[in-house]
Amino acid sequence: MEIILLQKVSNLGQIGDRVKVKSGYARNFLVPTGRATLATPGNIAKFEAQRSVLEAKAHAELHSAQERAAKFENFKLELKAKAGSEGKLFGSIGTADIAEAAVKAGQTISRSEVRMPNGPIRAVGDHQIELHLHTDVDVALTVTIVAEE
Repeated sequence: MEIILLQKVSNLGQIGDRVKVKSGYARNFLVPTGRATLATPGNIAKFEAQRSVLEAKAHAELHSAQERAAKFENFKLELKAKAGSEGKLFGSIGTADIAEAAVKAGQTISRSEVRMPNGPIRAVGDHQIELHLHTDVDVALTVTIVAEE
């Protein structure tokens, strides 16, 4: 199925690219979320008329994400959790816990922006996570887990 991308999609293309994807990917994800439209002659003409508006919107979103990334430059997040004597946590710290703690600390992030390459945190200490603020903007964040007294 051939589609036109309305915004940048990682591992697929830039705004305005005409790409072929599997029909399920287009029907179930790209088109309903507004990232693409079908490549019909009418849609191609409509896209070309709106191209500058879409590119300006994408540039504004990228600039906004870069500003948010700058706020995380010297930011360190500290969480308290119940832990055993060997430093293992009772339970684990996941994306929702990190997003909630960051909001309490004054940084606005959503759960979907938190990427944990090593899975949930299950031990006290410093851990590196990644914040995916935009397709082109990723920020490394240090999360310190401290055992509750």
